Amino acid sequence: MPEHGRWTVVVHGGAKTIAPELSARNRAGCTAAAAAAAAVLSRGGSAAAATEAALRRLEDDPVFNAGFGSVLNGDGEVEMDAAIMDGTTLAVGAVAGVRRAPNPARIARALLHEHTVLLAGEGAERFATECGIPLCDAREMISNEALASENAQAHDTVGCVALDMHGALAAGTSTGGLPGKLPGRVGDSPLPGCGLLADDRVGAVAFSGDGESIIRTTLAAHVMHALELGRGAAAAAETAIERLGRVGGEAGAIVIDPEGGVGIAHNSTHFALAVHTDSLKKPVAAIGRHELQELLDG
Repeated sequence: MPEHGRWTVVVHGGAKTIAPELSARNRAGCTAAAAAAAAVLSRGGSAAAATEAALRRLEDDPVFNAGFGSVLNGDGEVEMDAAIMDGTTLAVGAVAGVRRAPNPARIARALLHEHTVLLAGEGAERFATECGIPLCDAREMISNEALASENAQAHDTVGCVALDMHGALAAGTSTGGLPGKLPGRVGDSPLPGCGLLADDRVGAVAFSGDGESIIRTTLAAHVMHALELGRGAAAAAETAIERLGRVGGEAGAIVIDPEGGVGIAHNSTHFALAVHTDSLKKPVAAIGRHELQELLDG
């Protein structure tokens, strides 16, 4: 268990190819998300609350394929997936195919208090209304269509893993899915064991990438198994990317172990990232793991 008062958060804005003119916006968006999570963690807030805060900030930024930046399906509509997992209780809240929620991560966290793990479509939106979570007209969710279509890539999902000062872990994901996807398609993001997992005794992981490949290889589960074998956060993340080679596809992983060790791996050209800890004055952003090598080695 980490020393009292220590906290860590890692966020990602997608495993993808980032055009040079969009690098600054990706860095800024991830920095803002990490700062939002840090504001929660530094006050003694929970890892789950910090994860929600980070995801909501990324969902509000149309440069990312989540929330208002979501790409459109084959019918020209937005369908979003999101999930948050609490590593203390092992509770999971997940939503799939929601169309009228500016912040699907908010609904996902509300589900942590329910027995139900995953709600889809209208059922998720009805639950949101019952919880007092505001929805919007579906047309508002496609108001950023031009920007989303220009910026978002097929392997673009946002995610967060956090360790709070009480030793609790959480993981979260949010996505608009694949551009032009079949209506009703659900990727890895809301599926525990595939797109995310968190367990205070083991670690936390969140993915971005080719959802179908991640599902077929149950990558999050294999990261946790590697952590249980004592391989460390960095090696566990690399193990997942190596396993993906069996089916092909791109992916990126962010991992935190119970001691606050961070692991990042990706086989995509770029991976929008930011890391913040109690020992840093501000978040450190990057568009690839190599830019964080000194921080990770330290």
